[in-house]
Amino acid sequence: MPAQIHAGQEKNLATTKKKSAVKPGARKPVLNVKTPSKSASVKAVLADAKSIHAGSAKSDQLVSEIGTLADASSVAPAVNTPSNVAAVKSLASMESAPQSEEADEKTRVADLPVAPGPTPEVDGQLERKLSKEPPRALNSPIRIFQIYFEGWQRELLDPAFYPLDNSRNSSELMEFNVFEQLQRNAATQGAVLWGALSWRFAEKTGMQGAELVKQIVDHPGYDVYFCNPHPNNEGVYHNMWVQGEVSHPQFLELARLFYAAAGLDDKELIAIEPSSNFSAANYFVASPKFWSLFIPFVKRVLVTADKRLDPKIRDLIHSKVADDKALHAGATYIPFIVERLFMVFMRSEGKGLKAYKVALPERERELNVHLKLLREMKDVAHKTQSAWLAACWVNYRNLYLSQTNGKAWCEKYLRAITPTEVKFGSS
Repeated sequence: MPAQIHAGQEKNLATTKKKSAVKPGARKPVLNVKTPSKSASVKAVLADAKSIHAGSAKSDQLVSEIGTLADASSVAPAVNTPSNVAAVKSLASMESAPQSEEADEKTRVADLPVAPGPTPEVDGQLERKLSKEPPRALNSPIRIFQIYFEGWQRELLDPAFYPLDNSRNSSELMEFNVFEQLQRNAATQGAVLWGALSWRFAEKTGMQGAELVKQIVDHPGYDVYFCNPHPNNEGVYHNMWVQGEVSHPQFLELARLFYAAAGLDDKELIAIEPSSNFSAANYFVASPKFWSLFIPFVKRVLVTADKRLDPKIRDLIHSKVADDKALHAGATYIPFIVERLFMVFMRSEGKGLKAYKVALPERERELNVHLKLLREMKDVAHKTQSAWLAACWVNYRNLYLSQTNGKAWCEKYLRAITPTEVKFGSS
């Protein structure tokens, strides 16, 4: 009998089957946080609602040589670094962008999208618990669960994983809520490694369950095994926080406010990270030690931020404005923040843990020559701490995005995803 979870998880609308759209359940936050009644608010934070749409479609084919790429100087902001300003200024195609350190908070957040209403009160209790009967092969040292929502999805599950019925889950925390419940359940007790993956794992990674298990077995001794189903992002974005700016309205500004409220160092939001630090989709298989540290870390960060955020900003972060393209069943900003906290954790409370990034050969084969060169160029810049090479990477990256995404996309996003300073994140 498969284990069941009766709490929150995303029902992704994009499927490969002939089924009607999945109806997401009503949001019911898990964290027991009271909204301050009348704390000082940021005026004009949510003055006008804005419709934020996806960028223009990518061109079908790249030009064969870098030299033929279109000039992106009209939209590419400047990159300044204290250690090598002269080298950066020599990049004529990169335009200077003024930056005010004394910007009034009201002005900084005035253009944020509007939340549809206040965050509802929460009771702090999980809706349901896993079924008392654990899954088969309870003695297996590696236990990987696969989440599904409807009966027809079960036939697509991988035989190497344990089916996990998540159809009654409505938590805005999505996968993280599943992790929290599994950690307390008998189904994971005694396991050396465990995790919970999406029913779309094979579709997103191009990998079968047996292949994942083999990579884990062939590389023993790590506390957490993770992967990035979107390696195309590794060469064109500074880090996963910057990548979120093109996927969710005003993501970087909201992340900055979240960081400040949670007491985190917001330099991480613009730091150049190596491709080894890119992780998406919460695809983790990890030891009990990892889960015992990671889950409390995320909960503490979320609760602290909720307590300190301005009420209007908090309501916005817990709103469905995050899913303006309707790709995530009306998800709030919370799950997109949580999945990016993984590397924050690994550099802080999890710095004593060992992580292994699982290779995804099928996804790697999909990368064109420019994406591979951009990734390598950025990784070398990070490894050598070369501000000059990092600035060259930004220039090449901007030219590439101008060619592939078009002028409208670049005018909308390129300045926002190009920090005005070169900062390197820790490995």
